[in-house]
Amino acid sequence: MLIHQTAVIDKKAELDSTVEVGPYAVIEAGVRIGAHSRIMPHAVISGPTTIGERNLVGSFATVGGAPQDLSYKGEPTELIIGNDNQIREYASIHRGTPGEHGKTVIGNNNLLMAYIHIAHDCQLGDHVIMANVATLAGHVEVGSHASIGGLVAVHQFCRIGSYSYIGGVSGIGLDVPPYVIIAGTRNRTRISGINKIGLKRNGFSRETIGKLDDAFRIIFRSPNLLLKDALEQARQELPDCPEVESMVKFFEESTRGVWRRTVED
Repeated sequence: MLIHQTAVIDKKAELDSTVEVGPYAVIEAGVRIGAHSRIMPHAVISGPTTIGERNLVGSFATVGGAPQDLSYKGEPTELIIGNDNQIREYASIHRGTPGEHGKTVIGNNNLLMAYIHIAHDCQLGDHVIMANVATLAGHVEVGSHASIGGLVAVHQFCRIGSYSYIGGVSGIGLDVPPYVIIAGTRNRTRISGINKIGLKRNGFSRETIGKLDDAFRIIFRSPNLLLKDALEQARQELPDCPEVESMVKFFEESTRGVWRRTVED
């Protein structure tokens, strides 16, 4: 039997015939779950929520609950989750709020460990790792292949760049550039360099990593250059590298400000 007899599933929920539901799980109206997904014991899934294929929702996880926002008055917002995600024990993921997006979106192949929290209107890419008790406030954007360490707290409206690595117990109040390593608490947060190990693991060439390292020195370790001048210099000196261009654009598109302090500051 794929659905345990003690599970509580609303008649208005839509589950593929291959979905497994464990004991005492609760699936409410407005939930849709794709093929070969597994809902573990005591998990609670509220709607409107769409969950793709081959996802795991761990025990006591709360997925698709109403946003923790005083302005929310029960409007129809949603949570959208892609394929092949692991959402582990006691995780909490909330629907969006009315306005800009109206939805929280999680991509594919993400590992979301125990006790993580993803607040309303967050947007996650693919292959993101959030370690235990990592927390995203509302409207946070996380690029693909980013890794967020345990007990990290990210302020609302921040952006976390692709392939970045945030060390555990860090407090993030500004945008984190792509490809870098950052760690620290409160006013001690510092960027230490390019995330070379993570980039190698993801197939980036030695040449590309070298160019990102050159761009890092220009942007982050040129105290005599204004930021706009450093960005322009990086663009001019490394014109044939899409990853460098991505880093430069990340700075240019930021509305909140980007971390630029390094361990040498």
